[in-house]
Amino acid sequence: MRIRAGLVDAPDHVDLVVIGLGVTGAGVALDAASRGLSVLAVDAHDVAFGTSRWSSKLVHGGLRYLASLQVGIAHESAVERGILMERTAPHLTHPLPWLLPLTDAVSVSHAALASAGFRTADLLRLSARTPRATLPSPRRVSRTEALAMAPALRAHGLRGGLVYWDGQLEDDARLVTCIARTAAAYGAEVRTRARALDATGTRVRLRDELSGELRTVTARAVVNATGVWADALVDGVRLRPSRGTHVVLRADAMPGLTTALTVPVPGTTNRYVFALPQPEGVIYLGLTDEPVDGEIPDVPEPSESEIGFLLDVAASVLDRPLRRSDVVGAFAGLRPLLEAEGSTADLSRKHAVLTSPSGVVTVVGGKLTTYRRMAQDAVDATGIATAPCRTRDLPLLGAADRDTLAALPDPARLVRRFGTEARTVIDESRSTTGLPEAELVAPGPGGITLAELVFGVTHEGAVDVDDLLDRRTRVGLVPADRAAAVPLAERALDLALIAQRA
Repeated sequence: MRIRAGLVDAPDHVDLVVIGLGVTGAGVALDAASRGLSVLAVDAHDVAFGTSRWSSKLVHGGLRYLASLQVGIAHESAVERGILMERTAPHLTHPLPWLLPLTDAVSVSHAALASAGFRTADLLRLSARTPRATLPSPRRVSRTEALAMAPALRAHGLRGGLVYWDGQLEDDARLVTCIARTAAAYGAEVRTRARALDATGTRVRLRDELSGELRTVTARAVVNATGVWADALVDGVRLRPSRGTHVVLRADAMPGLTTALTVPVPGTTNRYVFALPQPEGVIYLGLTDEPVDGEIPDVPEPSESEIGFLLDVAASVLDRPLRRSDVVGAFAGLRPLLEAEGSTADLSRKHAVLTSPSGVVTVVGGKLTTYRRMAQDAVDATGIATAPCRTRDLPLLGAADRDTLAALPDPARLVRRFGTEARTVIDESRSTTGLPEAELVAPGPGGITLAELVFGVTHEGAVDVDDLLDRRTRVGLVPADRAAAVPLAERALDLALIAQRA
């Protein structure tokens, strides 16, 4: 159940080659492997290298799609949210309250519209059979309650708030890595640093990015899950990417925040900026939606205008204004939206599965929450699977019910990130390094531990500091924390290398 780098000992023929190891590609690998197909899943860079690590770290129930009357997508999101939170990944998800403060800028009619939307979203939760114990009912709260949930709110003009519930991810890249390792546990060969140079429906030419070796792999089917780069691999796919930017703040920029904060964008009734508190003492502030033209970069860069926009909108409800100096990090992701008329903010988030003239199946669009359904549809489209999809009820590695997770004695950070595998992470890293447990689990910069870094090298295919700090953990989202964590990451790499040579 290990992810490996490069193509050494990779098979020359499989049932299915999956190109791209974002959340969709990893999901395709798991779906196919769990149906009994032989799978080779590759990525030119690393697991979760692209859009999948730049999300808002949420499992949405579809509320935002109700506002644009995309009821089908909203229902699909609610169903997939419930599957993640209740069955496949309870260890990586948790309920999150959201507060819409009723300020002078929110009219009575706007508040009524929002309240109706929240109640409709709760009906979607009910239709998805997600229990109220996991996601409570929306409700109105008093001014006093709103200030208790978000003490940084400006009290003047505040007349209360509306609260609803949605799902939050511990870490999007951690989810992708977990899916990929689960696929490997079902027999898939999961390889990073393996670039697809060209592909047809029955053949992929690959280059090992570590050794330079060229390899041609034949297959019964090929799935292109490369996201915003999908149109570079096959003809006939027309994408119109959009950029979503977040800024990262320290928790003291909004002290005492215990809820996600939802702030209406002035002049609109269905667009918001939100502040999302994170477990390790930071807040993510997002989200923009800007069209992107030209060549697609490996790592998108937020613009200063987007950062300023997010700070200004959020500050409109706060007692203390947010300043550029409060920003300790920023990140941006590109959505692989299908070409259509209108602004990128209004393009449908529905996914599509397309087959090229050469037979390559391409899956694009969609969103992180619905990755499982996207993967199912892509595998079905290949026509090679004889067994039905199993992933609706297939727990990812480390999954357990919330009572079991709450009773685990291991460090809270490792339980949140690895679930029931937290003890395995500690024991494996101790076996690899010979170091005492106390040293392995001691929190470093951004809360990271040496244990999870060593495990990232030995079991999750990490080959360098970037893999460890930017994808296996997310300390890289705050550059100052990343710089402080480099020595710890280098130590983990050295310890793993010494163990391999022994």
